[in-house]
Amino acid sequence: MLYRFDGKEPVIGSGTYVSETATVIGNVTIGNDCYIGHGAILRGDYGRIEIGDGTAVEEGVIIHAPPEDICSVGRGVIIGHGAIIHAKSIGDLAAIGMGAILSIRSEVAGRSIVAEGAIVKQNQKIPESTMVAGNPARQIRKALQKEQEHWSWARELYVDLAHKYCDLGMEKIAC
Repeated sequence: MLYRFDGKEPVIGSGTYVSETATVIGNVTIGNDCYIGHGAILRGDYGRIEIGDGTAVEEGVIIHAPPEDICSVGRGVIIGHGAIIHAKSIGDLAAIGMGAILSIRSEVAGRSIVAEGAIVKQNQKIPESTMVAGNPARQIRKALQKEQEHWSWARELYVDLAHKYCDLGMEKIAC
């Protein structure tokens, strides 16, 4: 569901699917060919959220911007189920694992991978093409080419799924 709040309303790009069970509030811009999964919550109520083209926000993800600030999610990002994003920025082609937490004003550079369940601390900066894991998140190593290829494949699955949902829609069935 899309909601206007405080005079601001979400802007959704073409070819983007936003589940009817997702909640998108206020000052949120979602690019083209994105997937916003079931139960996701994007709160642009006292900050702004910007999501780049071809990004997948999987089921149960929460994204919120700090007050009077922007949470910028780049192009081709994949955010795994149940992640909590309160970051300043996520760079292009980054992958955020299921259940990961990106705390207030943290920054994840492009092509980086945040492992499942990792916690990126407030104001922490993750360098480009780095894999991090743990609590707090620590650099494990540089992201491998085969991992980048895997996440590229996964992103394409979600872009294709977004288009399929847009084309076919969902049909409620009776019990």
